[in-house]
Amino acid sequence: MKKSDLECFISQLKNSFTPFNNLQEHFMSFQNNPHSFHIPVMGLGYTMDSPIKVAHLGISSAISLVDDISMEKLREFYCNKFNLPFQSISSKAEDHRAKRITAYLNTVKEIVGRKFDELKKTVSQKEEEFEKYIQLLPDVSEIKQKFNQFIHSEDFKHKLSDWVNENLIAGEIDVNIMSKLDRDRFKGAERLPSIQSDAQSALRGFAMSDLGSSLVLSAGMNPRLYSYLEEFDDFYPNAAMELKKKVILKVSDYRSALIQGRFLAKKGIWVSEYRIESGLNCGGHAFATDGFLMGPVLEEFKNNKSDLIKAVHDIYIKALEAKEKPVPESPLLVKITAQGGVGSNAEHEFLLNYYQLDSIGWGTPFMLVPEAVSVDKATLKVLCDAKEDELYMSQVSPLGVIFNNVRGAGMDLLKEAQNKEGKYGFNCTKKYLALTPVFSEEGTCMA
Repeated sequence: MKKSDLECFISQLKNSFTPFNNLQEHFMSFQNNPHSFHIPVMGLGYTMDSPIKVAHLGISSAISLVDDISMEKLREFYCNKFNLPFQSISSKAEDHRAKRITAYLNTVKEIVGRKFDELKKTVSQKEEEFEKYIQLLPDVSEIKQKFNQFIHSEDFKHKLSDWVNENLIAGEIDVNIMSKLDRDRFKGAERLPSIQSDAQSALRGFAMSDLGSSLVLSAGMNPRLYSYLEEFDDFYPNAAMELKKKVILKVSDYRSALIQGRFLAKKGIWVSEYRIESGLNCGGHAFATDGFLMGPVLEEFKNNKSDLIKAVHDIYIKALEAKEKPVPESPLLVKITAQGGVGSNAEHEFLLNYYQLDSIGWGTPFMLVPEAVSVDKATLKVLCDAKEDELYMSQVSPLGVIFNNVRGAGMDLLKEAQNKEGKYGFNCTKKYLALTPVFSEEGTCMA
């Protein structure tokens, strides 16, 4: 069988190096993660349906919660494709943004569950997806090692279905909220209550969904958004000390992690993962810091992880006691992960091993894998054909930071064509980035 793009990429990721001595022991300590990598959020739409594509294969990815308009269109598309009931949520409906996000996330969960169940149920008749699941696993994965032992047992064929049900794990369906994209909403000239803002509506949409996964908070600290987390029980531990919904903080340094972790702990919210992002990112924003390189930042996390956990835990248990919530006797699990700027398998493994990380995010390379992300054929061709001199740093980002870009992208061609006709700029129709109150209180989009 010819290998798919996804298989080829992950094969390169896991097999072209010699394992470090203690990687297997380290990787097996987090056996709930089938893979040592995750697909981070990319743009507003590239990974919006990635869980539908790869979660049944054990691969975790993240959905951006910025664009509820696109989510509504995708929900209709996938409901038709998988014969699920669909009822449109009008932009005139009360709290429509949160309701759209909840509906889309529940649809994604339903489809991933179906595909994962199908993979497990048909393992003896239709083995292709099951074989792909096993082949994509790193050799040090506990699931793969168990399977390699199991296939030599006498009752392998008779108990295969039971083994699959007991051992296979689906990838996480995580979501991302860019904290600073928290535009206030208006009804006519009237400013709506703050809980109707873009970020808080997105949080409510996730909180009200059926997902049991993680919320990735990125792009800086937003006190009113962080405080809103207190309103939802799924972010607190249950009697079994389990969190149905977890919080991941995307940070650039240790100090930021400590400040934000403590702030949330005072609210009774535990940070289950600190995700350190390289200032050079994976191909999106390029906000390289003044002399603060990725290595020393990760070293600080490695050396101070226990201190970070203790400092946050002491505050956390006091907050839970004050709220009369279940209180854990020992700190809940904390993962330290990284993403951005990783360019080879050796770098991936070095980060896992030396800095004792739990997962590495790979973004840009997956733009060349249509099985994992949604990328149109024209853009894919531009990316595949691009030479070094066609990659450049631009001011295209409306957030005011330098952005990695490639010449020949669809919007560039459209912009050039319009410029020749004497037309400059584009109308902002969705207004998600209308954050600057220049011409009106409602805000003007810098794009």
